Amino acid sequence: MDFSELFKLSGLLGRFSPDGKCLASCVQYRLIIRDVNTLQILQLYTCLDQIQYIEWSSDSLFILCAMYKRGIVQVWSLEQPDWHCKIDEGSAGLVASCWSPDGRHILNTTEFHLRITVWSLCTKSVSYIKYPKACQQGIAFTKDGRYMAVAERRDCKDFVSLFVCSNWQLLRHFDTETQDLFGIEWAPNGCVLAVWDTCLEYKILLYSLDGRLLSTYQAYEWSLGIKSIAWSPSSQFLAIGSYDEKVRILNHVTWKKITEFEHPATVTNTKTIVYKEVEKSPSVETERFSFPPTRALASSVFSTQSKYDISQVPVSFQYIKPVADRANPKMGIGMLAFSPDNCFLATKNDNIPNAVWIWDIQKLKLFVVLEQLCAIQSFQWDPRQPRLAVCTGNSKVYLWSPAGCVSVQVPTEGDFQIVSLCWHPSGDSMALLSKDNFCVFFMATAKDGTKWQVRFS
Repeated sequence: MDFSELFKLSGLLGRFSPDGKCLASCVQYRLIIRDVNTLQILQLYTCLDQIQYIEWSSDSLFILCAMYKRGIVQVWSLEQPDWHCKIDEGSAGLVASCWSPDGRHILNTTEFHLRITVWSLCTKSVSYIKYPKACQQGIAFTKDGRYMAVAERRDCKDFVSLFVCSNWQLLRHFDTETQDLFGIEWAPNGCVLAVWDTCLEYKILLYSLDGRLLSTYQAYEWSLGIKSIAWSPSSQFLAIGSYDEKVRILNHVTWKKITEFEHPATVTNTKTIVYKEVEKSPSVETERFSFPPTRALASSVFSTQSKYDISQVPVSFQYIKPVADRANPKMGIGMLAFSPDNCFLATKNDNIPNAVWIWDIQKLKLFVVLEQLCAIQSFQWDPRQPRLAVCTGNSKVYLWSPAGCVSVQVPTEGDFQIVSLCWHPSGDSMALLSKDNFCVFFMATAKDGTKWQVRFS
């Protein structure tokens, strides 16, 4: 394993290009493009204001920088550094910006969600989509890039419009049986669109590509409902995380619940493995250093290390009771993610902030729990294999695979608090992001070319 030096960063804006060749990062109003292998700067672009969002085009040839405060999007070309594009929404303002799947159109959402403007980089033409809904996830593209779904609000009712991305023609338009639509998401195969309601109304609806309602699922009434959803990569399962601290799994044949996963404060099943992070004091013989250690080496060697112990079941976790009279209570399933091979589901119950739950989808039961010393900030699966990376706001990154798990200390100078992470498309490295800095974590590769694996003594 190897780590790069620390680089400056603003707004957690660090992204690998889809082709895996470049790494983009932002420092205030500057966009920096680096070579992934050497981390040498390839391009340095200067924007008109502080960058608040960046996104690569699907072919990695362009990158957009959104400056919401100014209502401006700037687009840069990696092939032609002198070429530039500026999109100014003017008095309409700007609250969101994204690429179309073809990487040649940009969709800007204006303030107050008055419209979505579709700008073409090739023809310089402009199209408009009216009445977009102000919700968490109101635009969704199919994985093959052929269709786009847009959540809309007209005459106090919710609608969904389906567009063909090649010419932006309307394909279908239908109303949804929701009180206050909160989000939409396509299944990876592009055949089914999930539409879910606000947390005040537990309801998820599944529509076909032609707008037919396939099924409606409602687990309970008169209580806070859906908090998160996740499709399995095979589109066979839909996981629904709820405020009642449970995950319900729907199947793709009948769209009925096949099981539900509870997240209790005490795990009693003896077949469940519970890894507990424990601190260990550094035991280093300073006489063995024939030279004064560098600051980076000293900070990594002499800082408090951690490792995992296997806890004896039953195990009780730190449980936080939410404050009932405040909005957005810290409760329920706030994070969900399937592994790329469909075998595992990782979840986080916000009532138990220090634990990651890993479920065996083939056996539909709890497999592993990782109990951390600090609250989980983020987790993400390796895009190529069932390997989960976790960060908790300290200078360590935690890796789990079916072989076991390990705690890795980042050897940096000063305080480096990792709050987000991003895998390289190959799974050979990842970017570790803090509020002000980032570094790249390179996995070791064996001489035969096989990927790094977690090994244990």
